[in-house]
Amino acid sequence: MAKDSYLVGLIGAGIGPSLSPALHQREADRQGLRYVYRLLDTDVLGVAPEAVGDLVRAARDLGFDGLNITHPCKQLVIEHLDALDARAEALGAVNTVVFEDGGRAVGHNTDVTGFAASFARGLPDAPLERVVQLGAGGAGAAVAHAVLTLGASRVTVVDALPDRAADLAASLVRHFGPGRAEAASLDQLPVLLAEADGAGGLVHATPTGMAAHPGLPVPAELLRPGMWVAEVVYRPLETELVRVARARGCAVLSGGGMAVFQAADAFRLFTGLEPDSGRMLADFEELAGVERSGSGVR
Repeated sequence: MAKDSYLVGLIGAGIGPSLSPALHQREADRQGLRYVYRLLDTDVLGVAPEAVGDLVRAARDLGFDGLNITHPCKQLVIEHLDALDARAEALGAVNTVVFEDGGRAVGHNTDVTGFAASFARGLPDAPLERVVQLGAGGAGAAVAHAVLTLGASRVTVVDALPDRAADLAASLVRHFGPGRAEAASLDQLPVLLAEADGAGGLVHATPTGMAAHPGLPVPAELLRPGMWVAEVVYRPLETELVRVARARGCAVLSGGGMAVFQAADAFRLFTGLEPDSGRMLADFEELAGVERSGSGVR
């Protein structure tokens, strides 16, 4: 039987601007729940991301019902959990932790389903023959699984850490079969993105473009009108990549939809109740719109 009161939180670095608290709390209000959502920001707390285990244990001891996990802790948190669901285990990344009866900390990943739902909604007719993904961290693992689940013929993973790209590509091949994924080096991006023109697009899954990490993750001249660009970063909603790609004629998917759908899936895991993702999308658009107007809403 569902409870009527929940205490949840978010662990990550630089998460002060997160819209997750408002998204969760607005939906909880509509469902008649008392729902408190706290930020556990490693930057504010003055601890390293590796302290995620201490924060998980503290949250459990304080009676939290669950936690969301974000950059840079999605992989670091795994060794501190009691169990993983099948998807999180396959990904090697966790973005949601549920404290079950008895205090067992179980890891889940709603980034996969969140990105898949957002992509299907925002780029329903996008070609998926050749997909280039920049970023092989926790979010990268999730979106690569999502893109292949959506039917991508092949995903080429590129990361500043070549071994990390190779490890993710090998994991994807084990899960989806030979030829579905490969790793490449950063210097191959010009050729890879030229091949994607008209046949696929770019998935961006690094922190570049976040408020704390501004910038463009790829040279603007590599973005061609015949390709699509899907962004994972949603703070700000219009990253430099989204703005430049749109200006160059690319079909563009912002990170907002993924943020909403993964939040809806996490809400369901925390409460056992069915969220209304349509209402949550409207909430997000309102919150992001108010923020762009300069009100300072976070």
